[in-house]
Amino acid sequence: MHELSLAENVVRIAAETAQREGARRVRTVILEIGQISHVAPEAMAFCFESVAAGTLVEGARLEIRTVAGEGKCRGCGALLPMEDFYGVCPHCGGIDLDPTAGTEMRVKAIEID
Repeated sequence: MHELSLAENVVRIAAETAQREGARRVRTVILEIGQISHVAPEAMAFCFESVAAGTLVEGARLEIRTVAGEGKCRGCGALLPMEDFYGVCPHCGGIDLDPTAGTEMRVKAIEID
């Protein structure tokens, strides 16, 4: 479960930000997770709560926003939505798709007190 190490990094980023800003606690962490990033939002939420215990992030609300998967067919150049990392171009039948969005995971915002 790689979500555990990802959650540890998210908590570290949020805690370091709160400390740097002189905050007492983190209220909310807004996280963007790409639809084709291979990060399970449910697992991330579970791990986040576990690793936040005992830190400035404990009790913070985790808001996960999904970033839609998009890609470009290298064969015909068509732009298309992607629901999985691999797929078939509906225009030419090609299988050489280059993801252009939806593979990322990033901390979008942190609300602190």
